[in-house]
Amino acid sequence: MRWGKVLNRVMKSGEVSKQEEVQKGPAKIGSLLGSFAFRLDPKRRITIPSVFRNRMGAPAIVYVLPSLTGKRCLEIFQPEAFENRLQELNNASLTDTDVADFVTMIGRVSETLDVDVQGRIRISDSLLDHIGVDRDVVIIGAMNRLQVWAAGNEPSFENAYSNVVSAAKTVHF
Repeated sequence: MRWGKVLNRVMKSGEVSKQEEVQKGPAKIGSLLGSFAFRLDPKRRITIPSVFRNRMGAPAIVYVLPSLTGKRCLEIFQPEAFENRLQELNNASLTDTDVADFVTMIGRVSETLDVDVQGRIRISDSLLDHIGVDRDVVIIGAMNRLQVWAAGNEPSFENAYSNVVSAAKTVHF
């Protein structure tokens, strides 16, 4: 079973409806849109662009994990958005094997990282290696999270642009 399906199933079975979730979500947090190319500094830190940090509410910490969609990128969540998802898992039955396996895997591959005053984070080498990062990365705003891609592996603008119309129809945008 794909882990994203497990998390979505837990979210759907929770007591909060999708409409309430949107209304109760991090209202003070703005949507994260745009992309920025960066080079890791000598200590292999990534700087979260100030526009993204400001839209995330200038968090002191962020959560980082591999994409649950199978894409070869990392996802960065601001605390409130990710902790809401973690709370849903916490409320799930302890006897559900799929949920228990997912919780173990999330604990194994996720990181809680401090954001320094300059907006830098140090993602572990194992996660950076997982997505093939050498020195250059592209950070893409994906609405409620950021995606970190190894430069050259990110979705091309042309491909994204040509697919946006059909994707918009699929999600009823």
